[in-house]
Order: sequence, then structure tokens, then C-alpha cells
Amino acid sequence: MTLPDHGLVLGKFYPPHAGHHHLIRTAEARCRRLTVLVCAATVESIPLERRVAWLREAHPGVRVIGTVDDVHMDLGDEAIWDAHTAIFKAAVPEPVDAVFTAEPYGDELARRFEAVHLGLDRGAIPVSGTAVRADPVGNWDLLEAPVRAGLARRVVAVGAESTGTTTIAEALAAHYRERGGVWAATRCVEEYGRAFSEEKLLAAQAKDPAATWGDVRFSTEEFPHIAKRQNELEEAAARAGGPVLFCDTDAFATAIWHERYLGGRNPDLDPIADALHHDLYLLTGHEGVPFEDDGLRDEAHLRPWMTARFEEELARTGRRYLRLEGPQQERLHNAIAAVDALVSWDFADPLPERR
Repeated sequence: MTLPDHGLVLGKFYPPHAGHHHLIRTAEARCRRLTVLVCAATVESIPLERRVAWLREAHPGVRVIGTVDDVHMDLGDEAIWDAHTAIFKAAVPEPVDAVFTAEPYGDELARRFEAVHLGLDRGAIPVSGTAVRADPVGNWDLLEAPVRAGLARRVVAVGAESTGTTTIAEALAAHYRERGGVWAATRCVEEYGRAFSEEKLLAAQAKDPAATWGDVRFSTEEFPHIAKRQNELEEAAARAGGPVLFCDTDAFATAIWHERYLGGRNPDLDPIADALHHDLYLLTGHEGVPFEDDGLRDEAHLRPWMTARFEEELARTGRRYLRLEGPQQERLHNAIAAVDALVSWDFADPLPERR
């Protein structure tokens, strides 16, 4: 059988789910080249460019483009159909040979593109965009990696040396994993800067076995590398994890550590720190927390300054944060309450449809 040259799949993909991906992959196998058109209304709360990026990552062999479509749907209104068709054809002006849908309007859509309608189904996948928006956690297993990464709530522990950032991040991840189901995949992203520091100390000791942490020196160029690698580790964990992701530091914190070790800001770190969105920062206070020298720490007297700098920068940049004080159990209790309040998604309703 001769395959159609150019196929088209279109939809809101608000958000993309397993049914959409099955449809796209089936269509891709049944034509020589496939265009996926993402149609987003401005009232919707997932930006068009984000949906396009998610689908491009999930379907690298497909052309994915986007368009704004602020016309409501009424399958019985000719003028409404004309308005939609004009938007679709402006986005995809080249000839279309086959339209792939799993919708009852597929025949009419194909007619307007002067194409054949190849009706498909989404397989035995009981999911819809409406269902995902209503209950992302309940449908988490039906979301692919880039969508999970985009929807996961991200919580970052930051603070001065020996104030319990690793302890709180790991304890939170363990708490949510114990809930089971999709929560069992909850990840905690380790601090790459610590691994980098361990390597620097080992390199110094290879030259001088008596070298200690006080002999290690950093260069300003090393910090963007640390920040970028931290982002990479976080993104990988978000794609494989559950509805919430915990991070033991991030690129924003790396900029504060640059101040700590080199005495000033590095502007190259700012765009790296802003590249990823985080929903909540947990600032671990230093008061009442013993300073423990683990071989990669020194100058305990700087902890009050660092705590203040973290809080100043969190406030200045408008990042949402909670300062954790008191004993560990109190910190964990307050952190869980804050994270539980985060784990909900308020998607704006799409434009109404009349069938």
C-alpha cells in the first residue's frame, strides 16, 4: 500500500498524554512525513511553546509546530469551522494528504484540507486531557518524561554549611516515597558541587598528601560548570520521578557559593539559575545546629552571613521560600505541610466546545 506523503495530527495537547502519543506514533508509521499541530488558546494555563517542546522531545522524528487558536469549537456552526480552518491552514499552508484523528469530526476536518481521513484510536488507554487536568497524580503513569518534568513540583533545600540541607531533602523524598504508587518514584537530586569538591580535594592530595580542604582553591569559571551540571541532574530526575522532586541545592544556590568562595557575583550564573523553575525553596537555618566538619567544610563563623545572603537573594528574586528552624522533626513537619500545599494543579478551563 502506498503511504500518504504528508500526514497531519492536530489537537490541544492540554497536556499531552499516552493517548496522544499513541495516536502520533501510529500516524507517523502510516505516512512518509507527519506534522503535529498544537492549537492552544490564550486562556489555557500551559503555554503553547511548552506543549510544543514536550511533543518535540517525545517525537523527534515528527515536525511539531504550534498556533494560537482562540476560537471556541461548535461542530454545527459553519462560520466557526471556517475560522478554525483558516487558523489551521495558516499554520500548515502546504498540501496535506491525510488527516489522522480519533475524533468524530475527522471526516469534516479532512474534507477541508482536501485530504483523506484515516481514523485511528488511542488504543486501550482510558485517558483524556480533561482527566489529566482534573487529577495529574492519578494519571501520572500516562504522562511521558518531558510532561512529567514540566508538571512536577520542584522543591529545593538551600542553606549554609552544616545546616541540614541534605538531611531535609533526603527525609522529604523518603516520606513521599512511602506513600506508594506513583509517589514511590520520588527522587532527591544530589548536590553536584559536593562531588566536584571531593574531586578537587583528591587532586590536591595527589600533589601533596598533606593537603586539606583549606588548601583547595576555586576559579570563577568552575561555577557555571557546576550550575549547568546541577541543572542536568535535576532535569534527568524530573523526567524519571514522581509528582514532586526534591533537590539538595540548585544553580541559584551555586551563585551564593560563588560569593562565599570568591567574594563576589558571577553574572554568568544568573541565566543558568533562571533556566529552571522551582516551586518552593526550603532555607535551613543555622541557629541551634552544630557545625560538623566532614573534611569539606570550614569557617563555621560564616554561617550567619550565608543564611542572610540566601534569604536576601530569595526575597530579591521573588522566589517562594520557607525558612526552617528548630529540631529536625519540627523542620520535617513544617516542610511536609508546605509541600502538601504545593501538590495540586489549577489548570485553567479550555474554551467551551459544542458538539
